[in-house]
Amino acid sequence: MFSFRPGLRLAGRATRSTVRSGSQFQQLPPFQPRRSIYQRPRYTRFNNRRGGQWSNDQEQWGSFGPLYRAQYIWRSYQKPIVFVGAGGTLFYVYNLEEVPITHRRRFNILSPETEKQLSEGAYQSTLQEYNGRILSSNHPLTKQVARVVERILPATGGLAGDDWRVHVIDDPQMKNAFVIPGGKVFVFTGILPICKTEAGLATVLGHEIAHNVAHHMAERLSRSSLTLLASLLFALLFQVDTRISNSAVDLLLELPNSRTQETEADHIGLLLMAEACYDPREAVAFWERMKASERYAPPQLLSTHPSSYNRVDHIEKWLPDAQTIYIDKGCSGLRQFATDFKQTMRSQQPRGVQGQGKQPWTSKRDDDDDGFL
Repeated sequence: MFSFRPGLRLAGRATRSTVRSGSQFQQLPPFQPRRSIYQRPRYTRFNNRRGGQWSNDQEQWGSFGPLYRAQYIWRSYQKPIVFVGAGGTLFYVYNLEEVPITHRRRFNILSPETEKQLSEGAYQSTLQEYNGRILSSNHPLTKQVARVVERILPATGGLAGDDWRVHVIDDPQMKNAFVIPGGKVFVFTGILPICKTEAGLATVLGHEIAHNVAHHMAERLSRSSLTLLASLLFALLFQVDTRISNSAVDLLLELPNSRTQETEADHIGLLLMAEACYDPREAVAFWERMKASERYAPPQLLSTHPSSYNRVDHIEKWLPDAQTIYIDKGCSGLRQFATDFKQTMRSQQPRGVQGQGKQPWTSKRDDDDDGFL
């Protein structure tokens, strides 16, 4: 070991002497050990390459699939998206309007005349569906419903000029009523016991007529193009089937809007019945009875209608305004009409189909009007 060290010293001196050239000293390159294959980088980063696909100011938004696809679409079609988006925004804002009475802003591109034309097919198909079960125009229940409609119509403004037709469908199991735009009223006998009084029936008809006062059908048809676009965009970003995207759009957009319309119809209908001299407090009693008659109701999140509990809560908040209208109209002396409906229900119960093929009750006004139901 001791004899090996002097040998190393001599070898070092000999090496240094061989690299000297004149007065200049040439430094040897540093020793670089051979890199093992296990020390090589596993991947190459391109996000910092100038002139490549990515740069420092174009980093990915995230590895989440929908965000990555949205980033790709935006970078690939940025100019068309900006152009179409700006035009669509201007078109949307231009077609915004206020709902009568509630003053809610909404998107609507259909006129009342167009909506009535589109609803004519629905009216004919409804007549065919319930053919043979529609009570005659001379039936006491049809006359009772027509009487309530006639009292409410003056409060609707121009709607009284439509071609109004009242149909009562003999179906004790169906607790429903609806009004097709253009003045076509349909009431099922199953809801009449829940109405109990004429004011209760006015609650139902005021609500259904309010849908048309607020142009809700036109709003739904106008929104259909927006919901279709939202469904396609959802399917593209999340790479799901169109049925799943349609369900998601219904849950997030359509159902909330439907519940908004139903709540709005409750508000407008309450004011209409008060204007027609029906005690608005009867609306609370009607929805209490409706809540008691419900065997099963889906969660409000999955329903097109708000729950009966929430409806009662909202109506109680609107009652002071409705009561003011009721008192200002001088309606306190019309309480004797409240018992007419009970007497009609006791004396004239529908026993099967009566008066098949007869004409429904129609209003005396046949001239066209811009309003619709």
